[in-house]
Amino acid sequence: MADRVPAGPARMYGVLAWAWIRAAAQYPVSMALLALATALVTGLDVAAILLLFAHAPRIAGFTAPEVLFLYGTSALAFGISDIVLGTTERLGYHVRQGTLDTMLVRPVSPLVQIATEEFSPRRFGKLVPAVLVLAYALTRVDVAWTAGRAAMVPVMVAAGTAIFGGLWVLTGAVQFVLVDSHGASKSVTYGGGFLTQYPMTMFARDFVRGVTFVVPLAFVNWQPALYVLDRPDPLGLPEAARFASPAVAVLVCAAGALAWRTGLRHYRSTGS
Repeated sequence: MADRVPAGPARMYGVLAWAWIRAAAQYPVSMALLALATALVTGLDVAAILLLFAHAPRIAGFTAPEVLFLYGTSALAFGISDIVLGTTERLGYHVRQGTLDTMLVRPVSPLVQIATEEFSPRRFGKLVPAVLVLAYALTRVDVAWTAGRAAMVPVMVAAGTAIFGGLWVLTGAVQFVLVDSHGASKSVTYGGGFLTQYPMTMFARDFVRGVTFVVPLAFVNWQPALYVLDRPDPLGLPEAARFASPAVAVLVCAAGALAWRTGLRHYRSTGS
């Protein structure tokens, strides 16, 4: 009999995630309530934005529909990446407890195992406010829609998802060396998700340079949004920067993959 071809990482991810979903589905009411609660908690960020506009017609020169557009694209990209790879932040816990050693002897990538750990349908509740707000903003924002601007919206969400995904893996891989860096990692991932919900014109220029050239959060939705909204770049970057998000996403994902593989290669068992 011919040897069975090992399943790929994507297939194994689906198999493990589906196993967790089926387990959660044994309690459908609880699953639905948890998803609803997640949606409501996530929606508090929208409430904060609306509260700000209750006291001012613009925020850093941007109207309410424009800021809601930034929120929708950011929250959707972050939500998808969090669903798929958010639990990679638990790597430090597995290193400390020695449970990573168990994962290494299984015929499935440790990254896939950690990323699907306790996968729950309630995570999808995070996407509800993002989708609703983005749909609303697209109908209200004052934009002369062209084919290029319309196409940029799904591109920026996809690229933003990949950038956040790369950052999840990259910050998770740091925990191979700095086991207790969980809190610092959250400042990049969750902090980045919050930061990109608002116009970068709210922040100091040096800070904006940092999230453009060091941790490229500006390419999640800010740079492509400048093209969609027909706004000038406060840093004076060339027009090409508006379209650089896919290339930046590839670089961030490559950096995350390299960091993860390097961490695994140099990992030494706890012996426990």
